[in-house]
Amino acid sequence: MPKSVEKSIWDIAVLEAEKKNASESKDEGGETKGSENHILFIGSKNAGKTSIILRFLEKEEAPKPTIALEYTFGRRAKGHNMSIQNRVKDICHIWELGGGTFLSQLTEIPLTEDTIMSSSVMVVMDLSQPYELWHTMETLIKSALDRVEQVISKAARNDPSIQDRIKERAWKRIGVDHPDRDMLDPFPLPLVIIGTKYDVYQDFDPEKRKVISKTLRFIAHNYGAALQFSSNKTDGLMSRTKNLVSHLAFSTTLSLKTISVDPNKPISVPFGLDSLEQIGLPPVGDDDLGRSNARTPLDLWKQAFTSYFPQKSTIKAIVEDPSKDPQYAEAAVDNMREQKNKELERYRKQAERRAKENKTGGSGDGILRL
Repeated sequence: MPKSVEKSIWDIAVLEAEKKNASESKDEGGETKGSENHILFIGSKNAGKTSIILRFLEKEEAPKPTIALEYTFGRRAKGHNMSIQNRVKDICHIWELGGGTFLSQLTEIPLTEDTIMSSSVMVVMDLSQPYELWHTMETLIKSALDRVEQVISKAARNDPSIQDRIKERAWKRIGVDHPDRDMLDPFPLPLVIIGTKYDVYQDFDPEKRKVISKTLRFIAHNYGAALQFSSNKTDGLMSRTKNLVSHLAFSTTLSLKTISVDPNKPISVPFGLDSLEQIGLPPVGDDDLGRSNARTPLDLWKQAFTSYFPQKSTIKAIVEDPSKDPQYAEAAVDNMREQKNKELERYRKQAERRAKENKTGGSGDGILRL
């Protein structure tokens, strides 16, 4: 008898979505399903990931806070000159990870052996928060990279050629003859970095903009990624962003063929069009002596960037408490929690008082009353 296979809630959700897609296709005249791609959106908290997705899907609705990991999908019809019966629809599965770095381990849900060859990652960073930028980006890219490498390693047991195929595709995006080939460490999957809130960022001091733009250019170039600055308040920048999402979602041709690297303008760098020579050396900061400890170019840039913009405590990002987030406010629960917090504080004070009594030999009944 074959063993039964237990399905997680995510497996069931994906199956239900696929059933819904099939049902809708049948209702619309039996249109044939085409290719399927997957995009994982990760990035800074409140950076505008949901807004980008809604604009791409052309949904006119107010973005809502993303809780944990959320799923949606988009479809694109091909062959408009064909009859409805013969028309093909490509599908893109879109996953959005909320909470900044707090729930980065959930990347294992969308990145699986079944999806790895058709997946890409979009990192959405808040340009207006440079004191959190490096830590957030480093944590999320590393988490996604670890998961991708884990999946590739497992998949290679049944398909030994998968590693070479993925590596070959990565170098094809950058350019197999790129002059920086020996200095780069390409991300295995298509990777796009979006810097949002350019409308706020453009008012920064020119020297700060120079440091941030050069650093992001280096990070994108190091991973073989595309880089685009954006703002949901500027139609032109949002159009470029949608163009990149469409490329990942439906393999459409990128209309972005030129590079824009002026720190006084929105940065736009397509795959493989930057170079270490154009980017230049890391900016000189206050902690130049620390550079002697750098073992890689990425370490060198990290030390330079964080000397200009010391990153906020990483502990805060790791122990981030969703219960204190206003978006999850609920009066009854919050009142009960406040009551329990007061009881806990009373308990702590009584415990401290009891400890002092024991030290000084004082008397007491040994009971901590709440």
